[in-house]
Amino acid sequence: MPRKSIIQFIVILCLCFTASSSAKPKDDGSQIQADNFYPRVKMVTSMGDIIVELDRAKAPITVNNFLRYVSKRSYENTIFHRIIPDFVVQGGGYDTDFIKKPAFAAIYNESGNGLKNKMYNLTMARENDPHTATRQFFFNMNNNDGLDPGRDWGYSVFGSVQEGYEVLDKMVEVKTDFDPKYGWPDVPVEQVILIKVVILPPI
Repeated sequence: MPRKSIIQFIVILCLCFTASSSAKPKDDGSQIQADNFYPRVKMVTSMGDIIVELDRAKAPITVNNFLRYVSKRSYENTIFHRIIPDFVVQGGGYDTDFIKKPAFAAIYNESGNGLKNKMYNLTMARENDPHTATRQFFFNMNNNDGLDPGRDWGYSVFGSVQEGYEVLDKMVEVKTDFDPKYGWPDVPVEQVILIKVVILPPI
């Protein structure tokens, strides 16, 4: 090989190495406590604190997605906009002015991971299409077997409450009504606010 070609080859190799070594780290949530299969978060709400253990072992896409929003403080001062006794407490999508929060791309539905929509489990909300979950979530306030996968896709469970059951029990007792401005049923008359979500140290 001519000397000029060898030099050009070496320069290209160096450029490739520099580009790969300066590549940005992942920003999809997988880098957060990357070796922890069961990260925990504390949800600080206007009615008390809730500690949730996330199950990255069975719902890695969903947990990483949730942690990405948490790390960007995107859940701060959002509302639980849908509360139905014996069913769900849902939030994460709207701020206190009922303005829809920005979302990342929708994620793959992991509802077949073996986790069930049991009382106090944390689940991703979605639209009718099974793969439309982005940032909204809900707590099951009953054993919602109908939300588990069967002949059709279900709703992806990705965590369970460890502390703060009584906070959720208080939430389902708040007065709700139809909101004529937005056309939503089951909206709390007095806002229930998710003040912030904190990622707890590994245990």
